Amino acid sequence: MKPVSSSRPVSRLLARTSAVALAAALGVTFGAAHAGPLAKVGKGEGQVDIVAWPGYIERGETDKGFDWVTGFEKKTGCKVKVKTAGTSDEMVALMNEGGFDLVTASGDASMRLIAGKRVQEINVDLIPSYKTVDPRLQKARWHHVDGKHYGVPYQWGYNVLAYNTKAFKTPPKSWKVVFEEMTLDDGKSNKGRVQAFDGPIYIADAALYLKATKPELGIKDPYELNEDQYKAALELLRQQRKLVARYWHDAMVQIDDFKNEGVVASSAWGFQVNLLQGDKQPIASVVPVEGATGWADTTMLHANAKHPNCAYMWMEHSVNPKLQGDLAAWFGSVPAVPAACKGNALLGDGGCDNNGYKEFERISFWRTPVAKCSDPKGCVPYYRWVSDYIAILGGR
Repeated sequence: MKPVSSSRPVSRLLARTSAVALAAALGVTFGAAHAGPLAKVGKGEGQVDIVAWPGYIERGETDKGFDWVTGFEKKTGCKVKVKTAGTSDEMVALMNEGGFDLVTASGDASMRLIAGKRVQEINVDLIPSYKTVDPRLQKARWHHVDGKHYGVPYQWGYNVLAYNTKAFKTPPKSWKVVFEEMTLDDGKSNKGRVQAFDGPIYIADAALYLKATKPELGIKDPYELNEDQYKAALELLRQQRKLVARYWHDAMVQIDDFKNEGVVASSAWGFQVNLLQGDKQPIASVVPVEGATGWADTTMLHANAKHPNCAYMWMEHSVNPKLQGDLAAWFGSVPAVPAACKGNALLGDGGCDNNGYKEFERISFWRTPVAKCSDPKGCVPYYRWVSDYIAILGGR
């Protein structure tokens, strides 16, 4: 198996990009916005450069059965070049550096990219298959702003609790197993055997847990936290810090940690769970009673894309049912195109339901926290999430 990994230590990257996060949260722009969406797709430029989550754009190198790049390249003449990123903050940093055409952004990155004018409006009339996208996603608030489309939905899903079935005789029912010290079914403590995601958006996971376990805090939305709610979430994360063996962002490294480093429980994507189970590892996953955070990813076009024609060709290609179903089977996600849920040999007709298709309303989808929120007193903005989470990772 060929590893798919991001190349930057995220703690350093978060520190470097905190100013970017602050500026985007405040609506400060970075360069001029694109004059307007493309009016016509012309001849391809020969390549398209994409920033993507690991496992999102496969050409058969990891598994020959999963390849949605080779056919596209032959058909269009557009060579696909991919840079993987392990967190949304890394994606934002890369898009701010430039040199890329597209990015598969989650909601906690997409709104920053729109606010920072790093992405341009999309002309969905040039993407004939857009009408086949799930109606719940076509005008989702994380990419449709002020009546304008800023991307094409790609996949969505939730952050599951992955666990080792030898350490847990019965599936864990609560996220408590990664937040509080306890003795597991195998008679050992969970201390030093659990992981947590190392992006600041993970603060929302702590808030979601507290929403259920400490209702007196009055948390209604894990992305809209007042000072007291935010303080409680940070306290929980500092408590968790004593338990965590490693903060993960690289999916392939986490897979190795479950296999070889004694990790028995962590938040994860279906991608890791699928690969571990395919390797006959004693790993399963569950969505605990408190619910789960999740991601709805959108393919967005850089404001200064050098290869817009190839980029539009890719966006149209990205929502064809075959690709959507294959990707959902590979990643453990849900297709943005409902038609992909039936007739796909890799996904199976029950694959979408297994991956959470009917759980859409239960998921707290990632989005960027901002100061102006439903609370009249305001909420803690994202730049503080960044700096405070960096401090937690550093043991402060």
